[in-house]
Amino acid sequence: MQLTDVWFAAIAVLWTGYFILEGFDFGVGALLPVLASDDTERRVMINTIGPVWDGNEVWLVTAAGALFAAFPEWYATLFSGFYLPLLVILLALIVRGVAFEYRTKQDSARWRRGWDRCLIAGSIVPAVLWGVAFGNMVRGVRLDARHEYVGGFWELLNPYALVGGLTMLVLFVTHGAIFLALKTEGDIRRKARALAWKAGVVAGVLVAVFLGWGQFHGGSAVSVALGVVAVVAWGLAVAAIAAGREGWAFTASAVAIGVATLTLFAVLYPNVLPAVDPANSLTTTNAASTVKSLRIMTWAAVFFLPLVLLYQSWTYWVFRRRIGVRNIPAGH
Repeated sequence: MQLTDVWFAAIAVLWTGYFILEGFDFGVGALLPVLASDDTERRVMINTIGPVWDGNEVWLVTAAGALFAAFPEWYATLFSGFYLPLLVILLALIVRGVAFEYRTKQDSARWRRGWDRCLIAGSIVPAVLWGVAFGNMVRGVRLDARHEYVGGFWELLNPYALVGGLTMLVLFVTHGAIFLALKTEGDIRRKARALAWKAGVVAGVLVAVFLGWGQFHGGSAVSVALGVVAVVAWGLAVAAIAAGREGWAFTASAVAIGVATLTLFAVLYPNVLPAVDPANSLTTTNAASTVKSLRIMTWAAVFFLPLVLLYQSWTYWVFRRRIGVRNIPAGH
């Protein structure tokens, strides 16, 4: 196995971790106006992800950094061709981060409502646009002989990419609802569990359609097998939440999202960004850094990655308990 293949797999794992962890963050934010009946319940929902949301975003930073260092051609073409949607994602994430910090800075219901809207939009917009971006990566885009994107913005809003955006949004909403059912008590828990079951059925259909459609853009036996595993795991998540087994449901939904992400990368391989004209496609070979750069990165990853995983695991262990309205102090 070449180092280029190792780093393609590593980037796939980083994106998998990001979508699993940030996925329920996005879901919780999107569900604020649906599950919370007053400000206290909104505070309960926000506090379930308050200690971990910024740590979850580190996976995105690491994935983008690894992409830049290991496959600079892929990074350059992706971030120039998809400049506008990626810029909107970045702005949405910034607004979302500010909303977490600023919503309690004034004792004003109007102030908090404004920042809650920012939090909701900052959760929904990235979820949809990540699905659109990955849909286009799998489908392929117009690249010239220099591997530069020559298509227009509206070409990115094709049917397959839009199905990808909708799929990712519903997946994350369900994942977030299951997380809330696992982390809260009382009315929020009951409403989250009921919503997770209903949304989960819709998400299951969308996942099957999106991953099945993706096989026609370069699927293999491996990607087909992974897609089946993802759909089965999602079915188990829906069955578990219907049975009131929140822990098993969250585990299964995390596995389903993770395997679904790996399915998309399996469809891509050995391409990293396929072109409409296959001769212009970016592959793990022509988009990669030098062997020396990849070796240095590999040693750095071997040393630092276990430390990051241990620290983040410890964080989740510390904040493992359920919370409810009784845990929220009076005042803003």
